[in-house]
Amino acid sequence: MVRTLILMRHGKSAYPDGVGDHERPLAPRGQREAALAGDWLRATQPPVDAVRCSTATRTRETLAVTGIDAPVVYEAGIYEASPQSLIELVQLSDDDVSTLLVIGHAPGMPWTAWELASNRNSTHAVELSRKFPTSALAVLEFDRPWAQVDAGTGELVRFHIPR
Repeated sequence: MVRTLILMRHGKSAYPDGVGDHERPLAPRGQREAALAGDWLRATQPPVDAVRCSTATRTRETLAVTGIDAPVVYEAGIYEASPQSLIELVQLSDDDVSTLLVIGHAPGMPWTAWELASNRNSTHAVELSRKFPTSALAVLEFDRPWAQVDAGTGELVRFHIPR
């Protein structure tokens, strides 16, 4: 079974006075682009079976605006996670999950996509290496169970910036 991992950076956030980084909400642009990301996911990708989402307000709001309604687990560890920590999180996914969406932050999302991709010379990888803006999505496919996902074992098949 092909496994699909979608790594998404949260939508553009606002910077209200007196609000800590973890609690920052989405800006109107972030809401619009996260909704476009959800439309793109439904139109072009396999149905999402499970979601792992950072506990930060802006990631939770991003998920809500996408309209993806798969079962979700909020993971505090996604906030400021290293690629290795995110890979370990992916490895713990249930075998019956074929498409997993992870919503997090930079630099974790782009660095993890880069680390997992075996095809770093592809057009998608070159685009990803230039910039991974808010609401961007990296789609990787794996020909192995989640527990065997590791650096260089995936193929970066899409990189999308919803605008």
